Amino acid sequence: MKFNQLVESQIRKAQMKGELENLKGEGEPLPDRPLGSDAEQIGYRIMAEAGALPEEILLQRRVKAAAKHLKSLSDPAERKAAMAELSQLQMKLSVQEEARKKFMK
Repeated sequence: MKFNQLVESQIRKAQMKGELENLKGEGEPLPDRPLGSDAEQIGYRIMAEAGALPEEILLQRRVKAAAKHLKSLSDPAERKAAMAELSQLQMKLSVQEEARKKFMK
């Protein structure tokens, strides 16, 4: 029996027993998957569940929040300050991404 068939069989058994009901996150959309290999994704998930996310992930969240904040502004002076902050965050994020890429080589 192939691995995929074995997995599907185990999932069907669990469904019939009701073992896949009322699980954490049931009915919620799937979370965004980080880019990278499966091993990286597993590592990020473990760190997230432990409350210890890498700086790169935290910066990604801050960039998204800053971009959303910028869209809500109409005052030119406030927009200019928000754009400067967003630019700084994007630069820091780029540095972190490059460092990770170099480390993973």
